[in-house]
Amino acid sequence: MSERETWSTNLGFVLAAIGSAVGLGNIWRFPWLTAENGGSAFLVVYLGLVVAIGVPGLVAEFVIGRRGHRDPVGAFRALSRSRWWPVVGVYAVGTTLLVLTFYSVVGGWILRYTVGSLTGAYVADPATYFGTVSFGPEAVVAHLVFLGVVGAIIATGVSGGIERSSKAMMPAIVVLLGGLAVWAFSLPGAAGGYEFFLSFDVATLRENFLAILGPAAGQALFTLSLGAGSMLTYASYLDRDESLPADATVIAVANTLIGVLTGLVVFPLLFSQGLPPGSGGEGALFIALAEAFASLPAGGVVAPLFFGVVLLAAVSSAISMLETPVAYLVDEHAVPRRRATLGVVGLLAVTGSATALAPSAFGLIAGTLADLALTGGLLAFVVFVGWVLGRDAVDEYRAGAGSLSTPLAGAWHALVAWGLPVVLGFTLLTSLASLAGVALGVELRVALTLGALVVVRTLVRMGRERRPVAGAD
Repeated sequence: MSERETWSTNLGFVLAAIGSAVGLGNIWRFPWLTAENGGSAFLVVYLGLVVAIGVPGLVAEFVIGRRGHRDPVGAFRALSRSRWWPVVGVYAVGTTLLVLTFYSVVGGWILRYTVGSLTGAYVADPATYFGTVSFGPEAVVAHLVFLGVVGAIIATGVSGGIERSSKAMMPAIVVLLGGLAVWAFSLPGAAGGYEFFLSFDVATLRENFLAILGPAAGQALFTLSLGAGSMLTYASYLDRDESLPADATVIAVANTLIGVLTGLVVFPLLFSQGLPPGSGGEGALFIALAEAFASLPAGGVVAPLFFGVVLLAAVSSAISMLETPVAYLVDEHAVPRRRATLGVVGLLAVTGSATALAPSAFGLIAGTLADLALTGGLLAFVVFVGWVLGRDAVDEYRAGAGSLSTPLAGAWHALVAWGLPVVLGFTLLTSLASLAGVALGVELRVALTLGALVVVRTLVRMGRERRPVAGAD
């Protein structure tokens, strides 16, 4: 096997990982879900889950990736020497393909809106414009163009394509979003947007906590690219002298700040025009923003900047997802990178085109299925790190961690081994019950979660007749 690629600098890795996190999850999905789930109530639950689940879960993915030094399938095979754990890697690769099936379609929408902002195509009738570009033959074409751009970057390699593009895109996203937030602050009526987004609504939170929990957990995982193996794959190109907890914290903080910054642009903009922030699903934000830009005197200048930022974010995040199945073909089947990229892009061209022609399938995949798949994926990752790798995971955490992070290794492992499985299991069960329309009390859900984890724990212990290796080649 030829020598595996690596990041040329740690900054390149951090920016690429931030780019993976700062995608449509922040700039499209976050405002949409925030608007539909109570505004500030959703924000509070989401931020809590980022801290409680996101950062330790991100470190767990980094541990598997760097210690395995391979794609998800190869990492689980090398670290467990088991016939079963590599199935989790296959699941992760499948999840990235599932998410990209709708993600590239939304990327196509943004591409069309960026061009439409320059030409004024949506000014006359924003709702009709969205109906034209969102689904159907035109959506298929835009999705294919977006996918082609992402594929071209992936084909050039880790340092030459992914790292170089991330170093250019991430600073541009931050600068442009910051400027837009300052502009939004000056709009009349913007205060209503800040109140909706930032005021702590205890009553709404208390009454709707369980309903908010599933979407907030899915968003926390989606926006940090957790549960699908993207961060695992990125970490597989790291050297052991880098601090995984420090990198994870920087990535999570930067990602969250950009998500909040996006809200400081979107909600003041909508409220300044008297537009409803919620209802209407995944397309409402596009329509409402287009209406706002069409009404504002400076809309013709600001709109291309805003959608240009969203397009950069969409590309940066899609890069990380596409890298996972490409890395699998390169690592496990010795397929040349360009040929592997072409094959995966060809598959997604078909599945994404089908989604672009079927709005009902899009809604199912972009919402419920994506949340369930990511939650289940991260649950499997933390179970592996906590119950299979054990001390090896702690050793990997400590490698390069430094004096500030090293003392936290034991607490991190305890959280990953016991706290996260309970929280993720409860969230997954809650989402499944909601999907099935089954009403389960909190006590019953807790009991079922703990019972299921006991069964999983027993199965894991029974399957450990082959001890995990101390490291991977």
